[in-house]
Order: sequence, then structure tokens, then C-alpha cells
Amino acid sequence: MAEYTFLKGDQNWWRQAVIYQIYPRSFADGNGDGIGDLNGIISRVPYLKSLGIDAVWMSPFYPSQLADGGYDVDDYRNIDPRIGTLAEFDQLIEELHKNGIRLIADLVPNHSGDQHVWFQAALKAAPGSPERNRYIFRDGKGENGEIRPSELASHFGPTAWTRITEPDGTPGQWYMHLFAKEQPDWNWDNQEVREDFLKTLRFWSDRGVDGYRVDVAHALVKDLKNGHLPERQSFDVKVMKDDGTDDLFDRDEVHEIYASWREVFNEYDPPRMAVAEAWVHANRRPAYASTEGLGQSFNFDMLGAGWRPKKVREIADYNLTAAKKSGSSTTWVLSNHDIIRHATRFAFPMVSDFAGWYKANRFTAKPDIELGTARANSMTMLLLALPGSTYIYQGEELALQEVLDIPAEDMQDPQFFRNPELGLSRDGCRVPLPWTKTGSSFGFGSGGSHLPQPSWYGSVSVETQDGVQGSTLELYRKLINLRKQLQTSEEITWHRNWFAPKLLHFSRPGGWHCVTNFGNKPVKLPAGEVLASSQPLSDGKLPANTTAWIRA
Repeated sequence: MAEYTFLKGDQNWWRQAVIYQIYPRSFADGNGDGIGDLNGIISRVPYLKSLGIDAVWMSPFYPSQLADGGYDVDDYRNIDPRIGTLAEFDQLIEELHKNGIRLIADLVPNHSGDQHVWFQAALKAAPGSPERNRYIFRDGKGENGEIRPSELASHFGPTAWTRITEPDGTPGQWYMHLFAKEQPDWNWDNQEVREDFLKTLRFWSDRGVDGYRVDVAHALVKDLKNGHLPERQSFDVKVMKDDGTDDLFDRDEVHEIYASWREVFNEYDPPRMAVAEAWVHANRRPAYASTEGLGQSFNFDMLGAGWRPKKVREIADYNLTAAKKSGSSTTWVLSNHDIIRHATRFAFPMVSDFAGWYKANRFTAKPDIELGTARANSMTMLLLALPGSTYIYQGEELALQEVLDIPAEDMQDPQFFRNPELGLSRDGCRVPLPWTKTGSSFGFGSGGSHLPQPSWYGSVSVETQDGVQGSTLELYRKLINLRKQLQTSEEITWHRNWFAPKLLHFSRPGGWHCVTNFGNKPVKLPAGEVLASSQPLSDGKLPANTTAWIRA
């Protein structure tokens, strides 16, 4: 067995960690082919260390046809050759661990890619065969099976069923895919599937991977008993049952799977961690964060908080309380690879339904970049002060705006191709990062970039902001490192200011106070030593759209 590097230390390192998400294809390109890769990431480890982060979460790096940005996995125990090799992956872990940074791998258990060896075997096998049983194949309705098995939509289209051609050339069965047709859903009632994923967990954990982000963690188990098939046209959480009996999502049986994963995690020292991407009712989230299961669950509530102090406090209170019940810590996130960057969201009017507003106004509304940056930095600073772990998405430390004008011919996101007339795409937050002020790809690589970068990228590049007092990059560096010094127990106390109702003020043990002004006028700062602020302060006042950390 090869020698792999392991980072020892506190088994609870993840509880109040700062974790940096890398979208590999858009982080750094080491070989000049326009696609980010492992060598590119390795070359930027010093930059990651300079941020002060505790871990990197790396989005899928497996062999894939890229039907959905790498979330269509063809081989769970290998590296996409466009991104690198297993040897380079081992080198990346070694470099990260040398610098005190852990690695969280993205795991995609709901579905594989359609080029996975097991799905290809299923296509060649007969209906009812063991090969077909690893996935969800069903006969169609109608005289000749020409009607899809149920009225179930997918996230990327009107139907979650695709019909195959049988080995003899005749139209055959249908398979289920909750996402793109290139992403067939696994049958998690199949013991082979369960055992193979345990093998995958050990494969990467043995190589030194410290944890896992579990994609679509709530969707693995479906109610397929006695010929039942789910029927649904909406995936909104509001239409899901909240008692563990929904026939498509968040079924209680899924936690039996994660209990078996926990047994694998606990074979290692320190135990491997995992965080669930589970879009479920808030009261169901603690089950995914159970110490007997994955251990932590993403809390996406702040994505809909907007710039509303009452809502922010409600979300913070609820999730901190829920985390205590599960024995876990909560998570905070404002941006990731699936949503509009928060510096852009905050640059538009604050409405309760931002997604709906944006769909209606995206072609005419102009972002207020200065306001968006101020509010984004202020909110990030607030979240970094809360108990729990904070996940930041590559480029937000540069205050990157969403790229809103990618030409249709350059789009890659399957969501765009579902309804191209709407112009909605996740590609705008996946544009390769700007490292330098100039150059064909602003330092991303020597051969251009797989998504077009805007002309203004150089003005917000790492080179432009590095060492510049007042830049967002230097603010992130200061806050993340200061946070390590201030962080203590996971407790919080709220303070009320009757004369400033839009001021949100809480403190942590040791005299660490966080104060955020959600109003449009400066307010008097509480007494104490100012440790950091998201914007310059003057005359003992906290400007609008600003957060300050104070030692009282």
C-alpha cells in the first residue's frame, strides 16, 4: 500500500471550521488546456494557506461526461483525466496537510453517470436482471410500454424517465433520473450498491480524505414497494411531507444508510466527517446531522434571509438550537456553485422571493455593485462570528460578482438548456477565477478558460487586492485568522438596542461582540476595542451596511 498523509488532531475540528469550496474546473489551470486541474490547485496551496482556512471542499473530480458539471460520475474511485491523476490527487492531499488544511471530497450517491460501467452493463442486460436492479428500471404503460411509468418530473426537464433500446434493438424499459437523463438514479434497496459505496468511502479515506460533502443526501431512498412509483411535478420543499414518509425525498430509511457510513468513518483517527446537502423541512435537518449518521447538515436558510435583521436572527436562533439537539454544530453559507453569488444578490432590491423577482427583472435590473459588496462583506463577517462552521465559495473572498452576460453559445449548465428563453444558468458563478490583473485568462491558466471571463475581472483579481488595505481579500484573511483567536465555546448572547432597531448585536464568550447595522444611517457603536470592521469607521459610529467585531 502506498504511503498516504493523514492530518491528526482534534476529532471535532469541523465544528467551528472555515471551509473553502473549490470548483476544480474553474479554480486554477496547471496545463493550459482551459480547464482547472489538480496541479493548478497544488500551485495555489500557498494562497489557500494565506486565507487561514481549515479545510477545502472540492466539488466532483471524478471521470465524467460533464452533463452536469461533474455530478454525473462515471467512476467513483478515479480522477477525471482532464483534471489529473490519482498520484496528483495524493500530492494535493500531502500539500494541503503539510499546510494544516484538510480535504472534504464531494460524494454523489443519488445517481451515477450514464457511462458508469454498471449502467452500461444494465443497458446490455435483460429486464429483471441483477444488472438492471442496481438502478431503477420499470416497464412503461400503454399497449407497447410507450407511455412513461409515472408523471414524475426531473430537476432538468419535464420527465424523470428515459426509455432505452433493448439489446435486440426494440424499444424497452424506462429508467428513472431525478436530474439529467445522463444521471440515472441508483436503487438503494440493492445491497450491491450499498456495499460498493462503502468501498468508495474506504478508498478515499485510506488516501487521506478527511470528510465528505454528500450531494442530494435526502433523495437516495424512494418508496418503490408493491409497484409504487412517485409522481411529482414540483421539487419545492413545501410540497414534501415532513414526517419521513414522503415517497420521494427524506424518507426515514435513508438514515440506515448513513448509520452504516458512520461505522466506516469511525474506523479512522480522527473519524471522517460528512456534511449533508439535504433540502428538507427545517425540523428534519437534525437527523442528517446526527452523531450516529453523517454528523453535520448544510443550513441553507441564510440564502433566503436577504438584508433583514429580524429574519437573520430568527434563522440563527433556530439553527443553533437545532444543532444542539442533534449534537452537531450548524453550518453557514451564502454562496456556492449552484446559486447567484451573494455579492450580486445583495446588489439588487431586497425582496422576500429573490428567485422570482430575478426571473422577472434580470434583463432590465442593474446591480448596485458598491452596495452589494458592502452588504456581502458585512453579512459574511456576521456569519463568521456565529457558532458553527462557515462555508465560503471560491471567489467570494474577492467580492466577485455573478457573470450575468455569458453568451448562450458558451453556456454549459443543463438548467439553461431546459428553458433557454429564460436565460437562467448556474454558469455565472462558475466562471474561472481571476488571479492576475491582465492576461488571456487573468492568470487562471496559459490557454484561456472554459467559460468566458468578463473584461472587468482584472480589477478584482487576487493580484489587484493582495496586500491592499481595505480590499475584500485582505478583509477575509484578517477575519478568518482573527476568528481562530476569538473562537471559544458554541454559545451566543443577543443584545437589544432600543434606539437602533435595525442593529443586530450578539456576543460570544470572552467578550467578543459582533454588531451589524442593517439600517441606512450610521449608529453609535457599543463601547469596546474595535477588532475589525467590514467598512472604515469614524466618530465612534457604525456606518450603514457594516459589521464590526468589538472586544468589550
